[in-house]
Amino acid sequence: QAQLQESGGGLVQPGGSLKLDCQASGRIFGIGTMGWYRQAPGKQRECVATIKAGNIANYTDSVKGRFIIAREYNRHAVNLQMNSLKPEDTGTYYCNADLLMGGSRSSYWGQGTQVTVSS
Repeated sequence: QAQLQESGGGLVQPGGSLKLDCQASGRIFGIGTMGWYRQAPGKQRECVATIKAGNIANYTDSVKGRFIIAREYNRHAVNLQMNSLKPEDTGTYYCNADLLMGGSRSSYWGQGTQVTVSS
């Protein structure tokens, strides 16, 4: 069974920065696309950024130029560097990864980490 462990959330003032980290563990034979999603109170979960083989990254329009997603292949990890944070970035951030384990590929989710942008 795989597990995704997130860290790095917290409270930050508008204009500040945070870096989220997500590390996958378990008997992993391969990792496909990894990504970060967020859910604000009363809203649906949305995709913030994804990164796939070849380090091809995609971002939702509202974070382009402010957030950077990156893989750490040696740690089976994905980071999200968040700069120039705005109050509308507040929410629970979830890590997602497509993992190949025991011959089958499945999508896994982390437990979520809270990001609050407020003065």
